[in-house]
Amino acid sequence: MTSTDTTTRPTLRAEEVEAYLQRLDVAPGTIDGPTLETLGRLQRAHLITVPFETLAITGDPYGERVGEGVVLSVPHLYEKIVERRRGGYCFELNGLFHALLEGLGYDVHRASARMSSALRVPANHHTNIVTLDRRYVVDVGTGPPTLRKPIPLDGAPQTDAIGTEWRVVPSERPDALSRLDYRTDDDSEWMARFVFDDAPRPLRYFEATNDYLQSAPESPFTDDPSVALSTQTGYRQLSGETFEEVRGPDREERTVTADDWHEILEQKFGLRYRSG
Repeated sequence: MTSTDTTTRPTLRAEEVEAYLQRLDVAPGTIDGPTLETLGRLQRAHLITVPFETLAITGDPYGERVGEGVVLSVPHLYEKIVERRRGGYCFELNGLFHALLEGLGYDVHRASARMSSALRVPANHHTNIVTLDRRYVVDVGTGPPTLRKPIPLDGAPQTDAIGTEWRVVPSERPDALSRLDYRTDDDSEWMARFVFDDAPRPLRYFEATNDYLQSAPESPFTDDPSVALSTQTGYRQLSGETFEEVRGPDREERTVTADDWHEILEQKFGLRYRSG
């Protein structure tokens, strides 16, 4: 596997931007410019149409297909996510979403982050910073809990459509500028989602960590597959053996067999991953 590609380009062509919007079920004619309202709309649309998934790394857990590897280039990500209607993990989802926002005229740059569950690995998460009236962290590249709206780097906590509260605060770590926190209705304490810097990074900055995360035995992504998709009221999540769906306060969890894994993947996540 390799994450390098010599055919990289920084932006999407106009027709690719239009096709990407259609992939998100957003009519291109309804986009009225780089506004905060449109940014939030695009972020929500992305989360409920493009799944977080690690199949390119793990392959099919029942042996029908091996993972094809993760390549970090805009053309490759566009072909995978838009043309083949696949998903990806953070470097892919936020990597291509950056190109969409850039193509729509947003002042956006890639930022290096570290998920709170794996701080030992540098730059293990790619996020985006958008500058409008102020700077916002914008992210479409995690499993639950997902960041469903732009969160200002210098503002009050924000509550999203399903009641999760988010805030950005200064990081206590010397190697990170800020920390994104969240809490749900059931939580009394804020929890860290990730720490991040504000320095602009090129997509190639994440290549070394991407190569490690898709190949190292100790990586959290090289064991069971992980597939997740936000919904209007919650989320769906699929591993190699378990399917979970959360709808507001209601939660369903059941064991998945080899016979129904691909059916769930296709019906619940819009992904067809059978061989052939």
